[in-house]
Amino acid sequence: MHCHPANSSPLRVLGVDPASAGATGYAVVEARGSRCAAVCFGVIPAARDAARDLPGRLREIHAQIAALIEEFAPGQVALEAIFAALNVKTALRLAEVRGVILLAAAQRNLPVTSYSPREVKATIAGYGHAAKEQVQRMVGAILDMKEIPEPTDAADALAVALCHIRFAQAEARFGAPARLLAVPRAVRRNLSRAPRILSAR
Repeated sequence: MHCHPANSSPLRVLGVDPASAGATGYAVVEARGSRCAAVCFGVIPAARDAARDLPGRLREIHAQIAALIEEFAPGQVALEAIFAALNVKTALRLAEVRGVILLAAAQRNLPVTSYSPREVKATIAGYGHAAKEQVQRMVGAILDMKEIPEPTDAADALAVALCHIRFAQAEARFGAPARLLAVPRAVRRNLSRAPRILSAR
């Protein structure tokens, strides 16, 4: 876990990359105008037997996300959406993980927005099918990190937070219809046809 002391900021976002069985990545990113910095990032480790102890796994994820919200006081939460190609069993488990994250945010009245993996990759790397390594490098460059962020689950959470910041800033400047401006021009047409899963604000 990599963290710095919390302080006030114009925009602070908790990004989460939920996982049904593996590690769940999290990251708090602070935006000051066009500059972004990683306040905190890391992972909630995978359980040894997540399938058998799902209630315990969900309880742990909820507790840690709630603790992050309490400590770092983000104003918004961004989540990676469920990938449509997942099998039903995996999708249901992932939905349960997302559910406890949504609960932790709702308990603090925080708005939550979901982004598809394709949206995140396109916004950060300029290509909706970018490899994880490419996303990691771009996240490190955007946040001016000396080293590529590790592990990949934490890097994905940083990417989700940065994606939301870019969309939120575009919306704040140009209004809701201009959210698409946050995405590189070359991929806007394809993303406009891709479904988005948004939680209620």
